[in-house]
Amino acid sequence: MSTIKGPSTSATQYDGSALRIAIVHARWNKVVVDALIAGAVDKLKTCGVKEENIVIQSVPGSYELPLACLQVITGSNTHANAQFDAVIAIGVLIKGATMHFEYICDSVSHGLMKVQLDTKVPVIFGVLTALNDDQALERAGLGKRDNKGHNHGEDWGLAAVEMARHSEDWLQGRFK
Repeated sequence: MSTIKGPSTSATQYDGSALRIAIVHARWNKVVVDALIAGAVDKLKTCGVKEENIVIQSVPGSYELPLACLQVITGSNTHANAQFDAVIAIGVLIKGATMHFEYICDSVSHGLMKVQLDTKVPVIFGVLTALNDDQALERAGLGKRDNKGHNHGEDWGLAAVEMARHSEDWLQGRFK
């Protein structure tokens, strides 16, 4: 069965060999997060990003992602003065019985958008907002045997390279 969801399969290839990419991830829902990180890293490497130019940092939960991304971008963390071309924020929020899910989803979404608009560095929204465990597993490529799903980390890795390259073009006055 085909689907209309997801990015189009474009023939455009982006060269990530000169890029530095940070991945900031939450430690909640570790099985799913680890699979998403692996998918993102694999795709970054496929695009030519060198392993030494991929920096991975963890934070307790998704709520902490916006501040951590800001610190990574501005250099006010353990990677002082490091320049990153893009940051991938990875977290998994699974709805429970309280309003906590809605508040965290809203806060993290707005926080990550604000970071990228304020810093002009692309921040890829890699936060799954799932209604149940099965949805989260499927989006990490860990679903049931028949249909394992698709690892969205791969999409986020590709988006990071593409947006970093676009940002470079925009800064140089080259619009595509």
